[in-house]
Amino acid sequence: MKINADNLSFDELNTAIRNAKEKCEILNVIGQRFIATGMSDKNVTINGIPGNALGAYLNGGRIIVNGNAQDAVGDTMNAGEIVVHGNIGDATGYAMRGGSIYVKGNSGYRAGIHMKAYKEKIPIMVIGGTVGSFLGEYQAGGIIIVLGLKNNGKRIVGNFPCTGMHGGKTILRSNCKDIVFPHQVSANPATAEELKEIEKYVAKYCLLLNENIDSIMNSPFTVVTPNSKNPYKQLYVAN
Repeated sequence: MKINADNLSFDELNTAIRNAKEKCEILNVIGQRFIATGMSDKNVTINGIPGNALGAYLNGGRIIVNGNAQDAVGDTMNAGEIVVHGNIGDATGYAMRGGSIYVKGNSGYRAGIHMKAYKEKIPIMVIGGTVGSFLGEYQAGGIIIVLGLKNNGKRIVGNFPCTGMHGGKTILRSNCKDIVFPHQVSANPATAEELKEIEKYVAKYCLLLNENIDSIMNSPFTVVTPNSKNPYKQLYVAN
């Protein structure tokens, strides 16, 4: 089913999506916020640029964006898949607790902030380009992978990556010699076992976004993890 979003407010658009069959294609999206918020059983393709909080609280289903997306993609999403064939704004995957986000291009600031995991739910975010500052801020779980493709010499991540991190993994396709990490985390070259795990997610990214896995994997990867169960202890204890 095709939905013309021209002149529709976000609530009118979401009503049309809910009334559609399982699959729908939305045309002429022009910044409507909260598209597919809280939905669980839809397969939605978006042509245009969705506004903030695309797929917020998503509980299943799939969203494909044929273009860029604005801030807070996948805010607090619980399950499902979001694929963006362009760039995204700030705070992608804010408090994300399940599901997966794949982005072909670049991301703004604070991607993966407060990402978390619970039992079998392990959120996955793969960003094909570069990311801004505060990547993985206060990350408590899940996996963030940044590939740095087509970066034209730009550093793969901005300032203060993994600040306050206390769970999960952030993986950067770089030797990270030009990156300063906070002392609460450890940044080490990926082991052979870790590279196998990374390749699994990169393969999915390449399948969805038409990239070459061999050229991507032929590169150093750095795995960042917290080095303390309580990274804030030093703020409150003298010794």
